[in-house]
Amino acid sequence: MTATNALEKVLTQEQEVLAEWVQQQLAANTLRSDLMKESELRAQSREFLSLFRTAFATGSAFSINSSDWAPVCEFLSSVSRSRVLQGFTSSETATFVLSLKRTLFEPLRRELEHDPAAFAQALWNLTTLLDQLGLYTTEVYQKSREAVISRQQQELMELSTPVVQLWEGILALPLIGTLDSARTQVVMESLLQAIVRTGAGLAIIDITGVPTVDTLVAQHLLKTVAAARLMGADCIISGIRPQIAQTIVHLGVDLSAVVTKATLADAFILALRRTNSSLVAPGTTNAPKG
Repeated sequence: MTATNALEKVLTQEQEVLAEWVQQQLAANTLRSDLMKESELRAQSREFLSLFRTAFATGSAFSINSSDWAPVCEFLSSVSRSRVLQGFTSSETATFVLSLKRTLFEPLRRELEHDPAAFAQALWNLTTLLDQLGLYTTEVYQKSREAVISRQQQELMELSTPVVQLWEGILALPLIGTLDSARTQVVMESLLQAIVRTGAGLAIIDITGVPTVDTLVAQHLLKTVAAARLMGADCIISGIRPQIAQTIVHLGVDLSAVVTKATLADAFILALRRTNSSLVAPGTTNAPKG
């Protein structure tokens, strides 16, 4: 019996192989019972083994690049993406495939116990094939994880740049943390969308929570102000602390075209005056403007 024939024969014993493989996975240290139910593990193992057997019988036996192995790769892609979301590590995900080596070792040994050379060849072929699938699983896992991280970073940037309507025609954009090029784009888009949605004519950009202001940050702020003006809204920058004012002067950044205030409260009072609005204290009937 050849090495290929022996492996084909072992794979036809699908139920026996599946039972042993699942049992070994359940007993392994890499099993994460907190992340996956046993029923889900059994279902994934059953589907993978069935697809694996079919591809091995009909396809280019020891290369996963042929179209016959496409269903196996598609299934492993789905498993990898789901395990990224579940919280598995890349090694734990790859072990799902690689652990099949141990399960198939003993059946192959029994089939080829009188032909050591064929047994060695069968093990080599099996190892080569499962290693390819394991590497493929790891690559898909890494790409999926990077996509999740990128999406989360985008969502965090959007959440960290809320545009608040303080008053009729007055918006506030409180910034917290570092302002880089990517975040500036999000800030600008959020502000412009809010201007279009509310029809506001004034926007207060508060940088109290921005730890440092350098030339690049100042340029980002100026770009945001310029974009807002193109949409018909003026901007006031608030949160100019003494150390930030000194830094801006030291850097030679020209903010003369932008109205600045030390605090958000000061900026809000100025915005009220510009919109001819006023705050009325409780019990007061005719409060002065602003």
